[in-house]
Amino acid sequence: MGETPSWFVTLPDCPCPPLLLRRLRQYARYGVAHPSGRPWLLGSWPADRMGLAWGDTARLAVAGTCAIGPAGLADRLRHVRGLADVETAVRDVPGSFHVAAAVDGCTYVRGSLSGERRVYWTTVDGFTVCADRARTLAWLTRARLDTAQLAARLVTPYLPYPLAGGAMWRGIHGLPPGQALRVEPDGACHTSTWWRPPDSELPLPEAASGLRTALREAVAVRVRPGEVLGADLSGGMDSTSLCFLAAEAGAKLVTATFHWGAPGNEDPLYARHASGRLPHLARLVLPPQSVPALFSGLRERHDAPDEPSAALRDRLQQRYIAGSMRAYGAVRRLTGHGGDHLVRPPDAYVHTLLRRAPLEGLRHAAALRAHRRWPLGATVRMLLDSRPYAAHLAGAAAMLRDGVGRGPVPEGWGPWPCLPPWASDEAFGMVEELLGAASGEPLAADRGRHAWLQQAQQAGRIAALITHETTAAGLPAHSPFCDDAVISACLAASPRETGGPWVYKPLLAAAMEGIVPERVLRRTTKDHCGQEWQLGMRLHRRELAAWAEESHLVAAGVVDAEPLRRALLSPGLLGGGAADLEFTLGAEEWLRDLAARPAPACLSRETPVPRTEPEGVPVEPTAR
Repeated sequence: MGETPSWFVTLPDCPCPPLLLRRLRQYARYGVAHPSGRPWLLGSWPADRMGLAWGDTARLAVAGTCAIGPAGLADRLRHVRGLADVETAVRDVPGSFHVAAAVDGCTYVRGSLSGERRVYWTTVDGFTVCADRARTLAWLTRARLDTAQLAARLVTPYLPYPLAGGAMWRGIHGLPPGQALRVEPDGACHTSTWWRPPDSELPLPEAASGLRTALREAVAVRVRPGEVLGADLSGGMDSTSLCFLAAEAGAKLVTATFHWGAPGNEDPLYARHASGRLPHLARLVLPPQSVPALFSGLRERHDAPDEPSAALRDRLQQRYIAGSMRAYGAVRRLTGHGGDHLVRPPDAYVHTLLRRAPLEGLRHAAALRAHRRWPLGATVRMLLDSRPYAAHLAGAAAMLRDGVGRGPVPEGWGPWPCLPPWASDEAFGMVEELLGAASGEPLAADRGRHAWLQQAQQAGRIAALITHETTAAGLPAHSPFCDDAVISACLAASPRETGGPWVYKPLLAAAMEGIVPERVLRRTTKDHCGQEWQLGMRLHRRELAAWAEESHLVAAGVVDAEPLRRALLSPGLLGGGAADLEFTLGAEEWLRDLAARPAPACLSRETPVPRTEPEGVPVEPTAR
């Protein structure tokens, strides 16, 4: 049985619309008031996921996984004289958390750098309300679904910045990661930047030392000595590194390793080698026949997250693993998600390297071209391209119908967005309009750094969806690679030493030297579940055909029925289009879940708790 998700909203220090306040009070278990006595923070959360500190003129809250407790937070609050001091108060604190503050009538709120923890906001009668969940605001304000955002969620491999941060409902705004929202006492709001990428490009030994420290702290904050943790042990470098760091911090581990059926699968070999060097370990080795097939459970309906997810592919498998880990006493699970996105720069770094060190840049470009099989003409055009980010977005809109990003082509400021062959003309038009209207300000002036940050934010989005799924399954997952400090440590590394095709993940290998077995750090292969994917599609062809016949995406006008039906019934003809189909199925399932369960689980009417007025401290729930 999964646990109820936590949630919170922040309110400005001005009169709240009565209807909105009544709806919030109906569901919130706890509340904290502004120094003025007006409601500031309302919601429901476990005590260990919300740190609170309050003084005569200020309030400070951290929601999530944080290395400091209430006493440490109270000590830091004493140095806060205004909102400008808030980030100083939480600087260098390991973990993944939201930050909220109320000082002298002003409110401040932001999420995490990766976007694993998001902030959304909307206005009701001129009143600005912020939340950690878009669905909370959509439900409270009865917002309508934004069809353009639905069409955009069909894009592969992912939407370019800032479109990826858009909310799925009209009138609900997503705050971009790295930005904070400030609300004045009169209700006026504006954003500010609380984080900027590091300027330095550290040599590999120095960067590896910083990553080792950041990862060690990120894991340690999630470990209590002697506690049982579940952990993925794929045999790859990312998950194996977390296992050894967790053991170092004193955790007892129960690990899961899939044994996929592809010939030459090496995951179990590397996982077995690593497990022999891990103390206090219980191992789950899972051949395909021991777990539910991929795409099982299509008839089940779930609590929808803030946006579509491709989790339907292996949801029942992950639920099975979570149950097995809980049977061994695991209280949470560590996942290596984010490592692939963060520990090596995307190929766009070569564009900047060519301008700083032409000969070295050409050597890297030639090696990448050979490794990625880029066409010569496309490679030359990428290297010579000097268009600003706004022109890149305009070009992406103009080329959307050409499917430029489907072949092995080099990236510009990031991957070229593509829509699947079954997307409707209306979907193409809406995504083109979104791209044309998007802000032309990049995440960093350097396109390699911009692409790296964009990749980190994609990792955070997926981590948030993983957390939603695993919390519902009763064993919340944590992704330490998506912590702010880990991201900063990776981005501080020199791309010329951590990129290129010659060595696999040199930054992480150097960081884990002496901690993870050398054989794992030298691994260059990566296994896949292609056979199991095709088998799952065949086994569930009847359910998929039913989805095609009564598609909610078709009803919304973003997908054409016949091409979708052909793709679902003959997935073997897709070639490299598996991601297209998974994104589409994720969006279809999301619409079906919303229709079946319109109220978010975190605002369930089944467990309302009467409350008293917030008085500046957490309000304990009263008896019913």
